[in-house]
Amino acid sequence: MTSELAFERIRTICLALPGTAEVTKHARPCFAVRDKTFVMFMDNHHGDGRLAIWCKATPDAQQMVVESDPSRFFVPPYVGRQGWIGARLDREPDWGAITAIIEEAHQLAAPRSTRKSPPRKRRA
Repeated sequence: MTSELAFERIRTICLALPGTAEVTKHARPCFAVRDKTFVMFMDNHHGDGRLAIWCKATPDAQQMVVESDPSRFFVPPYVGRQGWIGARLDREPDWGAITAIIEEAHQLAAPRSTRKSPPRKRRA
């Protein structure tokens, strides 16, 4: 998958989430909600050879995801110590898992009023 196609797919997933804006930070395309970044798109970051995204997460989620498939997920530099998850887009990505990670990252960054909530059950 080319960098352009991968970015378009990530953009579509991120911009479908409420309150999300595309921004540039550290010369990289990112996605934020109310100025809080939750996804960063990385193409060969400092020559690491990876096409990837870095997503906001909790340390527990990071450990679980990275241990579940270390060939696709990794602890990114700089933000990894805060729990962020790196997801490779250059190794047959599991788009269902990537979408779930992005949605969880959005939930962590978004204010309560902006979060995507599950539909309420109707009373009979």
